[in-house]
Amino acid sequence: MATGFYTHPDCLLHDTGDGHPERAARLQAIEDQLIGSRIDIALQRETAPLASETALLRAHSAAHVAAMRACVPATGQAEIDADTFVGPHSWNAALRAAGAALAATDAVIDGHLDNAFCCVRPPGHHALREQAMGFCLFNNVAVAALHALEARHLARVAVIDFDVHHGNGTEAILAGDPRVLMCGFFQHPFYPFSGVPPLAPNMLNVPLAARSDGAAMREAVTREWLPRLRAFAPQMIFISAGFDAHRDDDLGNLGLVEADFAWLTRCIREVAAHSAQGRIVSCLEGGYALSALGRSVVAHVRELADL
Repeated sequence: MATGFYTHPDCLLHDTGDGHPERAARLQAIEDQLIGSRIDIALQRETAPLASETALLRAHSAAHVAAMRACVPATGQAEIDADTFVGPHSWNAALRAAGAALAATDAVIDGHLDNAFCCVRPPGHHALREQAMGFCLFNNVAVAALHALEARHLARVAVIDFDVHHGNGTEAILAGDPRVLMCGFFQHPFYPFSGVPPLAPNMLNVPLAARSDGAAMREAVTREWLPRLRAFAPQMIFISAGFDAHRDDDLGNLGLVEADFAWLTRCIREVAAHSAQGRIVSCLEGGYALSALGRSVVAHVRELADL
């Protein structure tokens, strides 16, 4: 078996307009770094399918799905909010992003892959049940986690969200579900100004002050996340992998580096090995400094693949 790498050309066609930080060059930077590091040949490349409406409706309302379909313009860009824009190809890109997470979930549960990374856009962790926001249209990780629980009949899953921004959409969708433990860290106070206090007992949020470095993150994860994760014993782990907590990323003010993302991925793999048969699906969220993003994804994927 191997580590799967899910992506699709449609994700490059999601056009957010000139100067927008969530741009196609993000995926191209990741591809360049994977090739440069020579680990691309160790990954099993997979084409992301289109997500079904049935799968989307586990995390989103029918009205939201219809609104996302309707807002896509024939030309140019349409504005959903001050941060979130869509172009003519955004509907298919969003379906591919969620579809990658779903296909990866099935492949890992079925034993075709050890784990998987979904190199997709638009990202997902700010998308609420009824609302797109923060560059996100559909909540890719929430869709996949609920698929694992309801279609694949797992009893317990964990969601790990590391990003400079709190995964408010994922928390809102999964809060209060005893089948889920969500652990996240994020800069606080910072957009989207949520996560403190958490919405429910199954949410373990670790706010980090601006300028916190990797040592502060590692101490918090060791003290707070790992005991809860081990006690919960998830049967599968989903990762919202945001690399905008890197010290080079201007969209936030945390101080992580590649080695910190590698360390965190090793910790997650150890938990997954103990209770989840190693099953992990990771989905790209933030990360906007292109070189740092590419290097950080390489560090993350290298650990997933145990290279």
